[in-house]
Amino acid sequence: MRVLVLTNGYPDPSGGKSRMFVHVRNTYYVSHGISLDVLNFSAKHPYEIDGIQVITENEYKQGEYDIAVCHSCNLRHHYRFMKKHEKEFRHIFFFFHGFEILYMNHSYPKPYPYLKESKWLFRLSREVYDHIKISIWSKYYKELANKSHFIFVSNWIFEKFKENIMGNKTGLPGGDRYTVINNSVGTPFQNGKYDFLSPKKYDCITIRSNLDGSKYSIDTVCLIAESNPDMSFLVIGRGNYFKYNKLPDNMMLIEDILGHEEILSYLNQSRCALMPTRQDTQGVMACEMATLGMPMITSDIAVCHEFFDNIPNVRFLKDEQEICGLNGLIKEMEEHFPYDKPEEWFAENTIRKEVELIKQEMTA
Repeated sequence: MRVLVLTNGYPDPSGGKSRMFVHVRNTYYVSHGISLDVLNFSAKHPYEIDGIQVITENEYKQGEYDIAVCHSCNLRHHYRFMKKHEKEFRHIFFFFHGFEILYMNHSYPKPYPYLKESKWLFRLSREVYDHIKISIWSKYYKELANKSHFIFVSNWIFEKFKENIMGNKTGLPGGDRYTVINNSVGTPFQNGKYDFLSPKKYDCITIRSNLDGSKYSIDTVCLIAESNPDMSFLVIGRGNYFKYNKLPDNMMLIEDILGHEEILSYLNQSRCALMPTRQDTQGVMACEMATLGMPMITSDIAVCHEFFDNIPNVRFLKDEQEICGLNGLIKEMEEHFPYDKPEEWFAENTIRKEVELIKQEMTA
């Protein structure tokens, strides 16, 4: 029995980090006896990474795979491919990470003004597209329900699935074939531990792959930095935000997407992780920071409370007084060092559940 993983992007040997959360899963699958290939719709040529074969759509051969695992489905790639090949798979797993089942204009915060996404024509076209997208997927998921399993990275996104796809029904046609399984943190974060005794170069660190996404609140990070001029801030990520907005005097910017080991080095040089967000479905980077046992501050919104309410090294920014008193908040957290490592997002508590579901279908 072989598995084909379908994704819109994937890490590559040249250093690309796209969809690392899919690769983390796949390496675990392989280490637990699941044979798989990855179909990367964005790949121009086949390649191998960490022993996993990545193919293009042109290299796909009928009859070689029994199970399909689909991540972050879109109409252009996954839907088109599955409509053509769905009968070739005994079973299909659909993983939901966010945008694929959301009305973006309603679920996501308003884009920054300098982006084309903020223009009324773009937002209108996206609204039309999302209604078409939701309508098509709603019908298709119901058609495939009897041979599918639906996996959600948070209760929040599962509720959105029920609301947008199922019309607030609690189950799916053919039975309750759904499971909430959080994304796992990367192995270096699972195995590593925050070095709270080492000298600190930065008071706060923020890591975001896309600084242009308003949901990641880089404008809030800048406001916090400006409100705390005696503190130092490090921001790591790519985007055009600071081409249109001033970089605070007490903030350093590294325009890059780093690997896990580099990230760990910068985290250990920082007193606190500052990760505000206006909307997210899990926030894997924030979970990785919390897993290390370092102080972390995030936003007072529902999905953050879902993940961090019971994590002792996490605090929620609730008002302007806390923004201005950031140093005191961090000092309060530092008084409780060392923190135990949260294990909620270890592979054995997350990906292992996926392996069990896949192997059940392999032996059915």
